[in-house]
Amino acid sequence: MAEAGNEEWIALVDRVREHQDRAAFAELFRHFAPRVKAFLMKSGAGEALADECTQEVMATLWTKAHMFDPSRASVSTWVFTIARNRKIDALRRIRRPEPEDLPWGPEAEPDQADVMTLQQESEKLAKAIAELPEKQRELIERAYFGDLSHSEIAEETGLPLGTIKSRIRLALERLRHAMK
Repeated sequence: MAEAGNEEWIALVDRVREHQDRAAFAELFRHFAPRVKAFLMKSGAGEALADECTQEVMATLWTKAHMFDPSRASVSTWVFTIARNRKIDALRRIRRPEPEDLPWGPEAEPDQADVMTLQQESEKLAKAIAELPEKQRELIERAYFGDLSHSEIAEETGLPLGTIKSRIRLALERLRHAMK
């Protein structure tokens, strides 16, 4: 089935979704895992990161087969989109400082004027966020207060990634104007 068409891949994903069919998953794994790893390595990931992301992608295929919608994308597009998002998420995790890398110890007491200014700005921001349209406010809260990536928000809400990015961009633009 190495040269299967999208209909055959859809049938395999359906079998994974409906029956947790291990043979169907094995066929998907045999085909997609090496291609995903090669894709990740060609896009700059090291072998260890590519292996880790490939495993996560294939685990996602197994656990989230119910989220695949053949009317929105082909199986390969869906799998490679998951791979791209996993790589981005992994790179973000790598770039975040670990707690032991953060400075510790007493900090200097802030100036009272700075405290007042910060408090006023915080209140202004809270008011601006509260005035956002509900759909934009919810996404801003998930992204910035819930510390979720756009792809994680898409998985939670079922909204297309482009919609999430657009709403967040529009909300940030409104907040920028409100904070002037």
